[in-house]
Amino acid sequence: MSYCVNCGVELEASLKECPLCHTPVINPKEAGKELPPSPYPTDKGQVEEVKRKDLGILLSVVLTATAGTCFLLNLLVFDHSLWSLQVIGICICLFVFTFPMVYYRKMPPALSLLADGVAVAVYLYMIAYLTPSTAWFWQLGLPIVVLVILNTEIFTFLARLVPFSLLSGALCLFIEIPLFCAALELMIRRMLQSPLRLTWSAVVLTVCAIIDVALVTILVKKRLRNEVRRRLHF
Repeated sequence: MSYCVNCGVELEASLKECPLCHTPVINPKEAGKELPPSPYPTDKGQVEEVKRKDLGILLSVVLTATAGTCFLLNLLVFDHSLWSLQVIGICICLFVFTFPMVYYRKMPPALSLLADGVAVAVYLYMIAYLTPSTAWFWQLGLPIVVLVILNTEIFTFLARLVPFSLLSGALCLFIEIPLFCAALELMIRRMLQSPLRLTWSAVVLTVCAIIDVALVTILVKKRLRNEVRRRLHF
């Protein structure tokens, strides 16, 4: 039995190179001799990949069956409330979320994000329909969904419009986060009928403003930008 001269791993007699470090195996005593057949299979035997169409059919069947059976259970057995709306809403959201990855990969990101937001809004409305009052949906749930969709659409638009990098992406993110937090606090205070003023979101605004100033400085100064990229390896 021989061993690799580089890493010391034990070698089969039929190997021409080390399977670990790929160092060539040369035995002067066996030069010119025919090597025995390799004990390992020559074909990799790769498993056939699942096609997107088949995966889409399977996913559609599973989601449809889940929604349908829960609706029948709700209708025929557990009929004390329309609890099946929550399961149906989840199935709709899962279908919409996976649609660009499974069914149609050429869908524009902006349209995909919009569809995701609409699906979430429909699901929240189904939940609100089961509650005594739908005020929380119209005053808080739906505005938050619209605000998230708007932020993601703006972020996607800027990423396609201007040269995008990790630093510029972080700058956009730290601009949108405080604006979202401020709007969220104002919406919560409006729903609770409290005075419209900023408290905890003001802290977020201050911290993000400091980070934004630092990022803008790095982006403007070329030498500083290159130094940061070199040290952070991006």
